[in-house]
Amino acid sequence: MAMAMREAARELIAAWSRHGCELGFGIGIAQGYATLGQIGFSERSGYTAIGTVCNLAARLCAEAQDGQILVSSRVAGAVGALARLEDLGNLELKGLRRPVAAFNVAQSTSPAEARPNLTVVTRAPGA
Repeated sequence: MAMAMREAARELIAAWSRHGCELGFGIGIAQGYATLGQIGFSERSGYTAIGTVCNLAARLCAEAQDGQILVSSRVAGAVGALARLEDLGNLELKGLRRPVAAFNVAQSTSPAEARPNLTVVTRAPGA
């Protein structure tokens, strides 16, 4: 799904850049346990996820350059042969005590898996 989002974003970025808007798109993915549920109080609450894995995904996302999908080592292990991964080594990420092994999802091993059933609707500014 992340690879399909990246491809869809490329089309949207191209459309918006023709109108003078520069956009970037990077993704961070981590796998693990989080606490999910309504958090807050009666006047203001929302459904959210909290936990170290959420922070890790957010930090990987912040580290990602335009077009990158950064994943943790746990996700890299789960992806297996579905994609070609580039080892980025250990990254020092804000809020985490130790460096984290990170991988860039370079491409799917099968073109069909890179874009599953995703329709892009492009709306340029003023359209």
